[in-house]
Amino acid sequence: MKSDRLLSILLLLQTRGPVPAPELAERLDVSVRTIYRDVEALSASGVPVYAERGRHGGIALLPGFRTDVTGLTADEARALFVLAADGAHAALGLDAAIGSALRKVMAALPPPHRPAAELTSRRILVDPERWRSGPRAGVDIAELHDAVFGDRRLLLEYRHSGTRTARTYTVDPYGLVVKAGVWYLVADREGEPRLFRADRVRRAEPTGDPVVRRPGVELAQVWEELRRQVEERQGEVALRVRVHRSRLDLFLRLNAAVLTGEPQPEGPGSGWLRAELAVDSVEWARSLLSFGPNVEVLEPPEARGVVAAHAAAVMGLYGDPVQEASAGSG
Repeated sequence: MKSDRLLSILLLLQTRGPVPAPELAERLDVSVRTIYRDVEALSASGVPVYAERGRHGGIALLPGFRTDVTGLTADEARALFVLAADGAHAALGLDAAIGSALRKVMAALPPPHRPAAELTSRRILVDPERWRSGPRAGVDIAELHDAVFGDRRLLLEYRHSGTRTARTYTVDPYGLVVKAGVWYLVADREGEPRLFRADRVRRAEPTGDPVVRRPGVELAQVWEELRRQVEERQGEVALRVRVHRSRLDLFLRLNAAVLTGEPQPEGPGSGWLRAELAVDSVEWARSLLSFGPNVEVLEPPEARGVVAAHAAAVMGLYGDPVQEASAGSG
């Protein structure tokens, strides 16, 4: 609608200063001629807007002009109140800030839009946590947030999945991303993009050196690259297993990231459930040896072979207790 477009132009000019007409046209998906007609309409309505010619020209407002723009549509107001349900604000210590901001928005909304916005906040709830994700290690996102915004290189003490000891890296952060309730630090290490789960960060200490990012590269671009790598790497092998009910809770907590669907009982009264995991290779199956006889790999056969080979290696290290007992009694 033209009224929405005029409001968008006014907001852009207030926040950006002079903006070239072609850029406005591209942002609003209209022609440059339409932009100039919109500028004339704004001027006719009393907005001090004008066009500057030349290399550094553009559409601009007279210096010092500000307006309290409250022309939100009903859908835009509802969208803001759905956004408020995201738990990211709490992790960043911004719960009070988002609440205060939305109260101000509510006060500024046209009266006909207020009931719909208030009802949205009561009828729509966004829960970013996955089912049965289990408790996560506590992480001070606000502290990591401050470190990232310092625009300094970070000395990162980080524990990788499946390891007990942490390693130390020097990284150049681009920012933080929250995906399905899990926070990630996106950074370059030695010029290569890397992803670090925030709940595995043991320490993040800014160094005295300024951050060194690749020229022209933004957080969204690096995240898209890393996300694609993870998705291409995961799910290459469908690992089917059976889990004894006595170890189900621990199994779910440790494997929530690769679990596909809910485990299903093998039959009425059975103490076993079947589950499927999407993993990057059959070698991943050896991590299930920590469950002993309470988890059995069923498919694919190559994964069973991996588990059997590692179990045999452990047996070779410790010996056969049955044979040792027989030898001792003889």
